[in-house]
Amino acid sequence: MDQRMIRNIFGQFASGVTVITCTNVDGTPHGATVTAFTAISLEPRLCQVTLTRKSKACGYLNDAPFAVNILASDQLDTAMHFAGKPQNPEPEWNSASSVPVLAGNAATLVCSPWASYDGGDHVIYIGEIIGADVNTSKEPLLFYRSTFHDLGDTSGTSAYNGSLDDPHSGWFDATAQFTPLHRPLVTAGA
Repeated sequence: MDQRMIRNIFGQFASGVTVITCTNVDGTPHGATVTAFTAISLEPRLCQVTLTRKSKACGYLNDAPFAVNILASDQLDTAMHFAGKPQNPEPEWNSASSVPVLAGNAATLVCSPWASYDGGDHVIYIGEIIGADVNTSKEPLLFYRSTFHDLGDTSGTSAYNGSLDDPHSGWFDATAQFTPLHRPLVTAGA
């Protein structure tokens, strides 16, 4: 398979859009648009971002704190700006954090470096989440098949269309016990 085919296959997976922000060697805020973001662990609180080795941001993240700016659907210009297409006006920075973060995000995670790993032509960075902010009134910006999208209409009235294992009614934990709804059939002569 060639790289274009692999890229097209990966594009079948819709993802959120983030801008990873940090400071460069001069202490100036820097950012890169990244769709390779994953939640990893609740305890400790860990997340993962993956950046191409060719990006400037990749060189700034070694053992450095960073922020994951989860973009809102109204931040397409911000995504484009940090993807190498400068916008005018430039995105606004929020100075309330120890790490540069963007203003207007759907959510923001401030991370201290946890680990980094070889990821082929990318580097995988794991961050420990030391601060977070969320704006529940904002919908996320999505990326699918090489284009940006918004969330659109919901597909059901509740998570998992009524499953008892959803975030609104409570996840089953490791101690949950289940009782079958039906008794096993007993056949004659058993």
